[in-house]
Amino acid sequence: MSRQIRHGQSHASLLRDVSTSVVPSSRSRLDVIVVPTARPSSALQNVINLSATLSVPLVILCSRQANVGQVAQRVEKTFGARALVIDVPDGYQLLDKPHLTSAPHLRQACAERSSDLSVKRNVGLLLGRLRGWNKILFVDDDINQLRPLHVEQVSSVLDRHAVASMASREFPDNSVVCHGRRLAGLDQDVFVSGAVLGVNLQHPALSFFPDIYNEDWFFFARHAAARCLPKVGEVRQAEYLPFADSGRAEREEFGDLLAEGLYALFESTPRWDFKEQLTAASRKSHWQDFREIRAQTIQEAIDKLWWQQSTAGAVHNRTMLDAEDSLRYAEKQLSGITADLCVDFIQSWQEDEHRWQQVLRRHTAALSQRDALSELGLSTSIPCGYGINSMSFGAVGSKPKSDLTAAGAVS
Repeated sequence: MSRQIRHGQSHASLLRDVSTSVVPSSRSRLDVIVVPTARPSSALQNVINLSATLSVPLVILCSRQANVGQVAQRVEKTFGARALVIDVPDGYQLLDKPHLTSAPHLRQACAERSSDLSVKRNVGLLLGRLRGWNKILFVDDDINQLRPLHVEQVSSVLDRHAVASMASREFPDNSVVCHGRRLAGLDQDVFVSGAVLGVNLQHPALSFFPDIYNEDWFFFARHAAARCLPKVGEVRQAEYLPFADSGRAEREEFGDLLAEGLYALFESTPRWDFKEQLTAASRKSHWQDFREIRAQTIQEAIDKLWWQQSTAGAVHNRTMLDAEDSLRYAEKQLSGITADLCVDFIQSWQEDEHRWQQVLRRHTAALSQRDALSELGLSTSIPCGYGINSMSFGAVGSKPKSDLTAAGAVS
């Protein structure tokens, strides 16, 4: 190999930790907090309370178990909270032309992974541009212990940066493979994510979230490559069982391979610019090398887990058995992913981003709430909470999405 590519257990070198240096400014405020949610309304109480404390309204994007009426009722019961609760129906497509990165053969490489998180985050981005907002904060519905000071720090950082994020170390925000490595006793760090992510919507090269695992890593890839991705402290996310569904590792593998391989390239080429790095990421040779490294990384964790169980005699740890099973699913999925598929995704991702930015450039004038939601084709929404009349929420009409489709927009 021409460069020292490795499967890093930490990407901290790509971050700029500003946790102790940023001083919140009273003049720097968020426009809204955007919450993509698929859980019951009870999962949202922490972020609703936070919104009320900060006097920052919410945009809550609901699907699956999240019922708009129940969410609105919970907001109404929280003094000082304000929200626009929007239903994102099953199968909703943001714009008329699908992303190239959502092509059937690439979805197959994701083991037909089913998630609407990316589309809801993209809705948040485009709604913000249509409304003329400057700064928004994405917060996932499984986040807790997010404090007002954190939000104020993120908002201040966005005065100088396009994005700012936080890391969840407890419970660790990692892929199944990374959780398996940690359980095996191998070193494994956590990175910032989209779970708490501030975005300056006026940035000239605003990216999008592709429909793949690690979609947030692709969204802020340009900033990580420049080693200027701000980290504003740490937050907690709700605990879950990463090995309970062995197919989860299978569905994550393509996105994990691509994100880890891309960020490994960033770390090995600190003096290259982003264009040069993308050129390297579009070569089969890079992915041929990294697939081999990825396979060795997974096998190392499997071997460690097996050794730990074999030394325990007849006593087998159920979690370790499930972890080993999950890692073997990831290993099997990896074996069917070719270097050509990886190159295809990287090139499609760049074309999608170009088309996305064309759409954003068409929307520089702020629309009313009514017209913005009409443009997005979202017909069910509930404005609710304290002082709602001052928020200019309006009923949604049925205006076609002509402005969004004219520029060759993608979903």
